[in-house]
Amino acid sequence: MSAASGGAGAAPAIIDAHHHVWRLSHTPWLQGPEVPRIFGAYQPLRRDYLIEDFLADARPSGVVQSVFVQVNVAPGAEVDEVAWVASLAARTGWPQAITGYADLMADDIDAVLEREIAASGGRLRAVRQQLHWHANPAWRFAARPDLADDPAWRRGLRAVGRRGLAFELQVFSSQMPVALRLVRDFPEVSFVLIHAGMLEDRSEAGWAQWLAGLRALAACPNVVTKLSGLGTFLRACDEAAWRPVIERTLEVFGPQRCLFGSNFPIESLWTDYATLVATFRRCIAGLSAQEQDEVLRLAAARVYRLSL
Repeated sequence: MSAASGGAGAAPAIIDAHHHVWRLSHTPWLQGPEVPRIFGAYQPLRRDYLIEDFLADARPSGVVQSVFVQVNVAPGAEVDEVAWVASLAARTGWPQAITGYADLMADDIDAVLEREIAASGGRLRAVRQQLHWHANPAWRFAARPDLADDPAWRRGLRAVGRRGLAFELQVFSSQMPVALRLVRDFPEVSFVLIHAGMLEDRSEAGWAQWLAGLRALAACPNVVTKLSGLGTFLRACDEAAWRPVIERTLEVFGPQRCLFGSNFPIESLWTDYATLVATFRRCIAGLSAQEQDEVLRLAAARVYRLSL
């Protein structure tokens, strides 16, 4: 049995289902004065982070494939972003799958998606438009908490679904009722819940709200989740804090519907890639070898239609 299949004596190989690469000159939010953001101060990110940088970080930890996730380039440049990432893949073989951006409210959503598919070299697998809204303005991305209820936005989601693309769903636990309506109303669309539902309130009430929302979403067979972004609100790679989130999510979704994601280079603000992977492996060490392989590799291969 090979390392990739989790054989004895070998750590299971990894598909990183959530990472970024970018060019500083093409990423407006990294330019200009720093402003409050969900992950805190970000001066170290204000540089190019290219595919070679990601590979230097990830390969030593056993990463064998990866999924690029859009980085919010300038408005109107989303097709160019997909084309650039596809050019990296043509040159290096990485990443193996692409999640692009599209504004689902746009009148030309069908045309944009067709252009992204054509530009992707056959690697476009999903779309992300961040829906997370929070009372704290620094943690807020969407203009309102219930954008997914808007009929015009839902028209855009139908365009995503018609093309067999997944939708990467990024919401806070307070928005999970909206998310639940969405995934129930679109059973034909595959949804990937980002960052395990973004637990930010670790009070007793916060844990209860998050877990209730997670259970409701997991009851829908068209939803999987990423175990990623676990340091966002802690600003730390902390096994004691990560473990209960990972364990509860695994209990609710099962290993076959949980995907590892590094969220690099965002997580590099408080850790290095090797430490992140080692911490994550310890948190799932209680799973069987097959279950670990599901979380680290097989679930991502199914969701993003990757060859093993």
